[in-house]
Amino acid sequence: MKNLLYTAILIIVIISCNTSKSTTPNTTKSEKELATKSNDTVTIANEELEYEIIIIEPGFNFWLASTARQRGFYSQQFLENRNRLYVIEWNQRVLQPQRFNPRLYELQIDYQNGIDYGYEVNYMLYNYFIYFQLTYNQRLGPFLPRI
Repeated sequence: MKNLLYTAILIIVIISCNTSKSTTPNTTKSEKELATKSNDTVTIANEELEYEIIIIEPGFNFWLASTARQRGFYSQQFLENRNRLYVIEWNQRVLQPQRFNPRLYELQIDYQNGIDYGYEVNYMLYNYFIYFQLTYNQRLGPFLPRI
């Protein structure tokens, strides 16, 4: 039986609160943006390492394609270092629902030191943290979120 324990599981479901929908069509959005927003689930899995990351976030795919730095811009070591800091802060906020919005911080992230998750996982996780901080005006570490 295959080991079903995933070393890194990230399921983020954030529901926008208090948003209003316009009854008039927004003609300033491009077709590409609308098509990208319709596919808001990103899944990265590796059966050999037995990890899976699932990011469900409206607008993240579009932001990743249009705003984030290209793959290879940051080194894997840079991404791993930042992800460690962000994950620690994220998990602390998950454990304090009376202090931090539990709708923003729903589940803990199992990101362990010493495991090589690869460049793609670190790239996606780092960019999600940046997107999250910019979108929800949060600060997860000592660094200003930068693109």
